[in-house]
Amino acid sequence: MATIKMVAKQAGVSTATVSRAISAPGLVQPETRQKVQAAIDALGYVPNFAAKSLRTLRTRKIVVMVPDVSNPFFAEVIRGAEDAAQAAGYSLLLGDTRDDTDREAQYAEMLLRKEADGLIFLGHRLPGKLAKLVQQRGFSAPVVNACDFSPALGVASVHIDNARAAADAIGLLLSMGHRRIALLAGPDSSHLTCERLEGARRAAALAGIADQLLVAHGDYTLESGVALAASVFGAKIPPTALFCFSDEVAIGALATCRERGIVCPDDVSIIGFDDVRYARFQNPPLTTIRQPMNAIGAEAVQLLLAILNGGAGERHWITLPHDLVVRGSTGPATDH
Repeated sequence: MATIKMVAKQAGVSTATVSRAISAPGLVQPETRQKVQAAIDALGYVPNFAAKSLRTLRTRKIVVMVPDVSNPFFAEVIRGAEDAAQAAGYSLLLGDTRDDTDREAQYAEMLLRKEADGLIFLGHRLPGKLAKLVQQRGFSAPVVNACDFSPALGVASVHIDNARAAADAIGLLLSMGHRRIALLAGPDSSHLTCERLEGARRAAALAGIADQLLVAHGDYTLESGVALAASVFGAKIPPTALFCFSDEVAIGALATCRERGIVCPDDVSIIGFDDVRYARFQNPPLTTIRQPMNAIGAEAVQLLLAILNGGAGERHWITLPHDLVVRGSTGPATDH
């Protein structure tokens, strides 16, 4: 059977480098990872993760807490995390918390009982049971937030610049002549919601229309999109454009448009957020902010593994790029 020493010799690196390339590939240069992988493939080397767990007292398990496992956005993030974890010899323990604090506490206890090596949470709230651990260890605590970033959490994070993304969406609508814009936002308890509101308002203020923004709060679901769209269409002066804080909200808003005979984009333009797989198949195809969902999950795992291996350094907050994807749901403003 091939050994790690044989892999190291064939790749021309040390055994420590081979170990890092397997357990924490984010800490190894891409060219070196390729050499190691080529040697592993050529020799048929199979890492003995069970033996390593006994030596390091690690479970090789990561808890991932998700507020809503049925949400297609979170599903893609989880897929990216799963792929990265598997490549490093780790397994994911998935917790669908449904945004419930008691469920969050149960999964947090798994980390405290050492039933898992680390924890990634995709919501906006640090479980209270982990507060002491984070206070004691700071960014070296094996806890990573993904998606709903807030500096106040005091943990490592992977996210996009939500304020800038929202400003990009408003900028597109402004360039099309829209001035009466409604923001179909998430809960105001979420820092993510607050960031997107800040970015949208800043862009609107620069254009001199801050006082014309109409804000309606709900959550990030289809049902919320239906209800919020109905509420803003009932305004004395209805909006000519909707900026929805998730694609699910935008798809719900499209349903309300169809029900009321409102034509998109002739009567109202709609922008979503995330670019989930269903966005481009809507009628009309949805203009949206594309988040690198898969990469967010993968980077969150790599960041957690770096923390576990003592190599995170100053790499605490990782901001990934976003894109504005223009499709058929946006068009020039028309007066009503």
